[in-house]
Amino acid sequence: MMANHLAARIEAGEMAPNTPLPSERRLAEEYGVSLGTARHATRLLRFRGLVVTIRSKGTYIADRRPREW
Repeated sequence: MMANHLAARIEAGEMAPNTPLPSERRLAEEYGVSLGTARHATRLLRFRGLVVTIRSKGTYIADRRPREW
């Protein structure tokens, strides 16, 4: 499943925190799936807390590192 593969890449550090996730169109092309499938994968990643979507800006890899005070 596309969302699981992207999640593994994020958790492995291949996709760094606070960097943009490729556009859904680009992800659809890269994985050879429909745009609807890419949108669903992005939605699942957002639900899992792995990405954050900022309106009119894009979707970014969530920073899940513990904060130092």
